[in-house]
Amino acid sequence: KSVASLITMPSSRALTESFFILTLTCSSDMIISIVNECDKEGYMPLLLVGDESEPMIRRYIDRSELYAGFIDNRVVAVCAVTCEGDGRYEVKNLAVEAAFRRKGIGRAMLEYVETLHPGSVILIGTGENPATLGFYMKSGYEYSHTVADFFVDNYPYPIIENGVVLRDMIYLSKHTYPKKQALIL
Repeated sequence: KSVASLITMPSSRALTESFFILTLTCSSDMIISIVNECDKEGYMPLLLVGDESEPMIRRYIDRSELYAGFIDNRVVAVCAVTCEGDGRYEVKNLAVEAAFRRKGIGRAMLEYVETLHPGSVILIGTGENPATLGFYMKSGYEYSHTVADFFVDNYPYPIIENGVVLRDMIYLSKHTYPKKQALIL
């Protein structure tokens, strides 16, 4: 299980940025930080791991908050999240470098997003890949709804994950807990 703490570090522009430091089971520290708007393009290679269509990524990246996970100053994960209104946020893209998978990094990225949005609903849309669905369900996400033919209608070529040709978008959701309020006597 990951151990997390939030620290604030000064930036070079006399502003402060929040960094989330996680100690993972792989005995490495991961720092998660928000990506500046002007820097998002540089993360396209890793975003393409999570969604192999650059035109599709461009449909949501400008309205997304993009978070990057770093280990030893190397980007190992990204997570793009959009605000869908009414206390709902959608994870549009979650990608982890192949060499860093199955080490708790994807789950740590999700947990970080969940801590940023207490008292909200986090949505995740994914294909019918049993391994991916299992990962999200083990992370506490439950089936919400299905968008039939999403991959057929929105991608110019078949999307294949682990030998499964994706057709429908399966949405999962998780309710995050609100922050606890201090009782003042």
